[in-house]
Amino acid sequence: MVKPTRVSNTIRSLRFAHGEMTQADLAERVGATRQTVIAIEQGRYSPSLEMAFKIARAFNVPLGDVFQYPESAEEPK
Repeated sequence: MVKPTRVSNTIRSLRFAHGEMTQADLAERVGATRQTVIAIEQGRYSPSLEMAFKIARAFNVPLGDVFQYPESAEEPK
């Protein structure tokens, strides 16, 4: 079983704010599969740093507007 990531994102709301962009449209813009975009959007997969930047650039927003990491989360031991 894959452990969900603690990284959250606003991809879904950003897609709708940008002309109701589909997951397939975003995938094409960033060079990924639709399945990868779905997994990232649902928090089941953390993108590589490069992919995270590509996604932020697709929406023309800073990286921190797309992805968030909880400050109070304890690091795994």
